[in-house]
Amino acid sequence: MKIHSTSYPYASQRNAVYSTNGMVATSQPLASQAGLRILQQGGNAVDAAIAMAAALTVVEPTSNGIGGDAFALVWIKDKLHGLNASGLSPQAISADKVRAAGESEMPTYGWTPVTVPGAPSAWAALNERWGQLSLLECLTPAIEYAENGYPLSPTLAKNWGKAAVKFAKLKRESEQGEVFDEWLKIFTSNGRAPELGDVWRSPDHAVTLRAIGETNAKAFYQGELAKKMAEASKQAGGYLAYEDLAEHQVEWVEPVKTDYRGYDVWEIPPNGQGMIALMALNIMKQFDAVKHNDAENMHKQIEAMKLAFADGLHYITDERDMKVSTESLLCDQYAAQRAALITCYAQQHCPGEPKASGTVYLATADNQGNMVSFIQSNYMGFGSGVVVPGTGIGLQNRGHTFSLDETHVNYLQPRKRTYHTIIPGFISQGGKAVGPFGVMGGFMQPQGHMQVAMNLIDFELNPQSALDAPRWQWLKGNQVTVEQEMPAHIVQSLQAFGHDVTIAPDRGSFGRGQAILRDPDSQVLVGGTESRTDGAVVGY
Repeated sequence: MKIHSTSYPYASQRNAVYSTNGMVATSQPLASQAGLRILQQGGNAVDAAIAMAAALTVVEPTSNGIGGDAFALVWIKDKLHGLNASGLSPQAISADKVRAAGESEMPTYGWTPVTVPGAPSAWAALNERWGQLSLLECLTPAIEYAENGYPLSPTLAKNWGKAAVKFAKLKRESEQGEVFDEWLKIFTSNGRAPELGDVWRSPDHAVTLRAIGETNAKAFYQGELAKKMAEASKQAGGYLAYEDLAEHQVEWVEPVKTDYRGYDVWEIPPNGQGMIALMALNIMKQFDAVKHNDAENMHKQIEAMKLAFADGLHYITDERDMKVSTESLLCDQYAAQRAALITCYAQQHCPGEPKASGTVYLATADNQGNMVSFIQSNYMGFGSGVVVPGTGIGLQNRGHTFSLDETHVNYLQPRKRTYHTIIPGFISQGGKAVGPFGVMGGFMQPQGHMQVAMNLIDFELNPQSALDAPRWQWLKGNQVTVEQEMPAHIVQSLQAFGHDVTIAPDRGSFGRGQAILRDPDSQVLVGGTESRTDGAVVGY
């Protein structure tokens, strides 16, 4: 991997960033500054990741919050560690109860899709295991942003405005519209969202972050904050209870990988959908080395991703409830069987039968060799639209991905983890770290992971070029959308291969990524950030 290569310049390309002492990258410049500040204060890559994650709940509430979930891949002392901080469904919920309430499928908004938030527990667990600064020190930049305010950046303002319109409409039209009152109170003023350049403050958010920092998140799960969440849920007829929060635990997991052309590409195991990216890469490595901007190669990528999604959506759920093992899904023999199904024409694929057995992403690296790939989300932008009064805690709607169909692998049950879209990625080679990478954006995430990984490994693009490259997105059936920057001959050829291709009017649905790689010889860090949002990569 030629991490210094600039072999394919894109019109939107920024320059890759180089440094030696440390580097951070995420979708908001102020959050990146928070991470850099922590590194310069003596923190390590883990401390910087925590600081950025907390800051993002303040400076990008359109994509994540204190009430969301988180996953992390952490490279420490030549070993990769995995953290699953996704929460369980409440003990009191069941598919029968949801159906009895008049729902034919899991609701998108309100209290019903709320699961136990895991993000604060991720911060505390990472800090306890590897942090060099206290949790409160790591959260201080976020607290200051919440107390003092910050001006909205362009993409943030655009998404905030859309959310304000949506939740105002939900309040007017929903039978339980009052559930959105606190969201409208906190995130709008007289019904108007803050606009580009407006300064927004969130004092309740600051108080909550301080309580989390001072108690190592115990206030959130077993203290006053937990009581406030449980009481708000009870008053609104929700299912989340104090006991659900008090019993929450993070899970340290063994990351899963595939060997892709001499590099190990790593993901978190289920309940996350990172397996889909690995399965698609496994299929692609069945073919000879591929060419960049080659229509036949892109056709194979799309078909590989469709095959991986067919299996992933059929099998992936809480790992304790999966019908097949992760090993069987990642088996080379099974990948060869799936690759053999790819022809010269687009197809709609069914699940195979292997042998039984709205999100923020950040990356950090320090001068000790530590690197972190971290992702957290409320799902669907602001999540459920529920904000707990007096706390600034916006709760996720992650439970929306549960099914009320008892034959479905992701059938709603009490105390179960749902299929999760958010996935951190990592690349290593020969037992040495290459670096963290990730692409946000719902079901675009494994598609973005595969495309960025191939850009880095197959096409030897540097991190910034790999992120800037035009992307495709499979939607359903044979429907594919591509960015306007995609070369015209590629679009025409994909149509000839049988894909129903549309050109997207903007780049908003194609994910937002970050990447930091380390040169194995010089130890120089090379980073890229997303040109599709307000991102920043900074080093020193």
